[in-house]
Amino acid sequence: MKKVWPLDTAVSFDPYYGEPSRDGDQGYELLPDGTVFIRLQAPGAREVALDQFGRMHPLRKAADGMWEGTVDLGRGFQYFFLKIDGNDVLSPYLPIGYGCCRPMNFLDVPVPGEEEWGALEGIPHGAVTRHYYPSTVTGKTEVCLVYTPPSYDPDRQYPVLYLQHGYGENETGWVYQGHVGRIADRLLHEGKMKDMLIVMGNGMTQGDDIHQGRMLFPRVLLADLIPFIEARYPVLTDKWHRAMAGLSMGSFQTSLVTLTHPELFGYAGLFSGFLRAIRDGNNDHLALLDDKARFQEAFRVFFRAMGTGDQFFETFLEEDRLVQEKGVDMIRRTYPGGHDWGVWRRCIHDFLPMIFQEN
Repeated sequence: MKKVWPLDTAVSFDPYYGEPSRDGDQGYELLPDGTVFIRLQAPGAREVALDQFGRMHPLRKAADGMWEGTVDLGRGFQYFFLKIDGNDVLSPYLPIGYGCCRPMNFLDVPVPGEEEWGALEGIPHGAVTRHYYPSTVTGKTEVCLVYTPPSYDPDRQYPVLYLQHGYGENETGWVYQGHVGRIADRLLHEGKMKDMLIVMGNGMTQGDDIHQGRMLFPRVLLADLIPFIEARYPVLTDKWHRAMAGLSMGSFQTSLVTLTHPELFGYAGLFSGFLRAIRDGNNDHLALLDDKARFQEAFRVFFRAMGTGDQFFETFLEEDRLVQEKGVDMIRRTYPGGHDWGVWRRCIHDFLPMIFQEN
C-alpha cells in the first residue's frame, strides 16, 4: 500500500505503520478519484465498517484476519467511527484527530483546486507555540496556541485574530484539522493577507460548575486571554487591530463577544455561523443590530458563511432574514459542503485577506 503521512494534520500517526511483519500491511491509500482503499486487521470480527455519522461504509473480509475495501467518504477532512462488531474502535493504523469530545480516526482527502493551500514546499513557515495562562474566571490554568508569521519580529507590533473551534474540539482544532498555519503561510507568501498573530484558546474550558461549560469562554477571553497575549507579545491593542472569528459553537461565542463589545473588536467572522443561540439562551447582544449606524461604524468586516449542505442551513437562512430586517451590512457567503472542516478551511482562507486592511 502507498504510505501517506498526513504530517501535522494528525494528533497521532506513525508514517511507517508500526511493524508490518507483526501487524500485517495495514493502513490506507488515497486513490486518484477521491476514494480511499483501507486495509485493517480484525481477526475474529463478524463486521467491520466505517460509520460516517450514520452513513455506513462496510469493509469486506479478506485473508489472514484482514478487512479491506474502497470507500467514498467525500473530499476534505472526514471524521468517522471505526465499528468492529458494532463497537467503536480507535485504529492506530489510521490518522487520529480530536473531535466529538474524543480521539477519532479521520482521513484527509485532497480537494481539487485547494491542493496548494496546505502545501509545505517552497515557502517560509510560521510557528505555533503553546502557552499556559492563569484564569481569574475558572480559577485554573488554561491553554492556548499562538501562530506567529514567518517574518515575526519581536520589535514590530502586530494585529491579533482570536480564532475559536467548535463544540467537542479544543485549541488544537484549527491547527490540525483547519490547517490555519499552512493556509496563513501560503496567503502571506502570495501577499494576500497582513502579518498577524492568530490566537486559539480552548473554548470548552470549565470552572467548578460544569453546567456553565462553554459559556465561560467569552469571560475567559476578555478577562484573561487578551491581557495575557497583550502582555506577552508585541501587539497593537486598539479595536482596528483586533479581530475574532470561530466555527459553529465558536461562531456564537464570536457573535456574543463582538456584538457586546464593539469597542474592542473591529472584525468578526462567523463560520457555519450563529448570530443567535441555537437553543435557549440570552440574545441581548443582538441589541446592537437595532442601531444600524452604530453597527456599521463598529465593524469594518462582519463575515457570515455556511456550507449549503449544513444541518443548520435553515437557521442560517432565518438569520439572513433577521439581518435583512435590521438593514445592517454583513458579508455573506456559502460554500459546497456540510458542517465540516472542508467548509471551515474555505471560510478562513477567504476571511484572513479581509481583515486588518487599510481599505
